[in-house]
Amino acid sequence: MALQQIVEQTVTGLGYDLVEIERSPGGLLRITIDLPWQSDAGQEPVPEQFITVEDCEKVTRQLQFALEVDGADYTRLEVSSPGIDRPLRHEADFQRFVGSEVDITLREPVGAAGGTLVNANRKKFRGTLERAEDGGWQVVWSDAPPVKPGQRVSKKREPVPLQALGFTLDELREARLAPIVSFKGRSAKPGQQAG
Repeated sequence: MALQQIVEQTVTGLGYDLVEIERSPGGLLRITIDLPWQSDAGQEPVPEQFITVEDCEKVTRQLQFALEVDGADYTRLEVSSPGIDRPLRHEADFQRFVGSEVDITLREPVGAAGGTLVNANRKKFRGTLERAEDGGWQVVWSDAPPVKPGQRVSKKREPVPLQALGFTLDELREARLAPIVSFKGRSAKPGQQAG
């Protein structure tokens, strides 16, 4: 059996989602897992849960056994959570993180799109992930400089317009959650009240 199949069967069999498999020079096999996501359509909001060290240990023990039985070639196995800059690869990942700040990199530059303020050679964008009206995806951002703590902002100042870029998953080279750290605690997702 192929390495991808062994890892996927083992991880999903234990009730986790396989996010990524990486093979590095020197025999390192890095597996990234996450808890399965279920859309909360019509259900009570479930508090967000995270991968724990115990989850990683459980998957590591099972994978070591499965890989040994199959005779997989690796010298070190590393199982971890996706972290704050989680990669987004599948349609379900994008649905799960609608409304979150994301970093996307396109395969090709935007090009000379008419009526846009975006540089024609630009490939990288950071903004809020949203569902586009045509059913695709878009990232929405503002090029306004961030306001520094304690800085006064004039009420007369014109707001910088929001920009949006529509894309399909085929046009992406990479998409990740933006690694934004806040020391003020978790904020409520859009549409939820802070508890």
